[in-house]
Amino acid sequence: MKDLVTLGQRMRHFRGEAGLTLEQLGQLVGVAGSQLSLMENGRREPRLSVLTAIAEQLGVPLAELLEERPPSPRAALEIELERAQRGTAYAELGLPVIRAGRTMGDDTLEAIVGLHRELARRAREAIATPEEARRVNTELRQRMRTEDNALPWIDELAEAQLAAVGHSTGALTHRSVSRMAERLGFELVHVPDLPHSARSVTDLENGRIYLPPASIPGGHGLRSMALQAIAHRLLEHEAPVDYADFLRQRLEINYFAAACLMPRAQSVEFLRRAKADRDIAVEDFRDAFGVTHEAAALRFTNLATEHLDMRVHFLRVGDDGAVSKAYENDGLRLPVDVTGSAEGQIVCRQWAARRAFARTNRTTEFYQYTDTPEGTFFESTQIGTGDGEEFSITIGVPFAESKWFRGRETGRREHSRCPDASCCRRPSAELRERWAGRAWSSAKVHAHIFSPLPSGTFPGVDDRELYEFLETHAGS
Repeated sequence: MKDLVTLGQRMRHFRGEAGLTLEQLGQLVGVAGSQLSLMENGRREPRLSVLTAIAEQLGVPLAELLEERPPSPRAALEIELERAQRGTAYAELGLPVIRAGRTMGDDTLEAIVGLHRELARRAREAIATPEEARRVNTELRQRMRTEDNALPWIDELAEAQLAAVGHSTGALTHRSVSRMAERLGFELVHVPDLPHSARSVTDLENGRIYLPPASIPGGHGLRSMALQAIAHRLLEHEAPVDYADFLRQRLEINYFAAACLMPRAQSVEFLRRAKADRDIAVEDFRDAFGVTHEAAALRFTNLATEHLDMRVHFLRVGDDGAVSKAYENDGLRLPVDVTGSAEGQIVCRQWAARRAFARTNRTTEFYQYTDTPEGTFFESTQIGTGDGEEFSITIGVPFAESKWFRGRETGRREHSRCPDASCCRRPSAELRERWAGRAWSSAKVHAHIFSPLPSGTFPGVDDRELYEFLETHAGS
């Protein structure tokens, strides 16, 4: 049963309306009153045959008994209290569990539930920090590594949605994305005044998905934003309970958008054909589906291991050498901090992810073999620009897999000894002797590393700004 607590409340509600005690109902359906009590308290899942008998004795249709909504406002509060007290945050306080019995007034119950809501809000606010984000992001990356970065159930969901709007081949059009939204009862609305902290806003009451203006550069970005908003509805996401939940939801909606823009069947066919020709190139994959280089590279990691029998790594690195995204299941040793987080860490100067910045001609991919303590890797890197800053996108594979890729003939080969600091972090003895004590520099610090994310219902989104935006557009 999906929600035993709500089911138990509905059983108790209808039993009360029928004027039966637990023992009386138990005798009618052949179940001990103590067992019925466990069911009503959400601690035991009743068999369908028992539920059918209970519904018959209480004089309600089985479907009504099974509805997943509280039977009354009072029951809704009792359910919320029950769930709150089962949570880790309350358990860590070491306080006794309070039962919302008949003698507890509604005002008292509302006050207790209100305190739990505030406890949860403060807990969410406390964890919406860069440190917590790095920790849970690391856990998520490690989990996805065990699954080869693939979520087949989301691929299947995307395939079903595409089939429903008649899309089969070629780049996904804005019209098809709009039809996908319409099937869920939503209209795509482009507005110039989205909250600065939100990529999109969904108005559940009025059936609208608000997006940036359609005239902004980058059609892929708008399609992807719309698909991500649609994914929240299809995946039945609720307001995230913590930062880990927020990041999981973000991963799932990004995956769904990629699976729509680059459908599994067509993508695998394209990549297998390229592999047979020994001519795999992310730039070709990108152009075939009309997406960004980064989106194509990330999608490649979803498909390479399961469908091409190939281990891979992915890096997005800033022009300062810092990692913003990373994935590997091919044995490459990512730079990580003591918590295991790669984000913000500096990659070796010898890796293609940094060597590519020195190239003058950046219109095509940069190819390189890199010798590391973990083995030799073939890497393909493309430079991109966003928000006024440059970054590199790298796809790499172990040397044995390079035979399938375009650019394998390159004679460029670099040697990395990282994480040995003598590889590229320490200055040479000559330079140290020449300049030690003779220079001073003021560090360039990213201010955001000291600040928690804006706290609210959705981490990083300002609630006041969000609700004021919705109120402004509700009557339009």
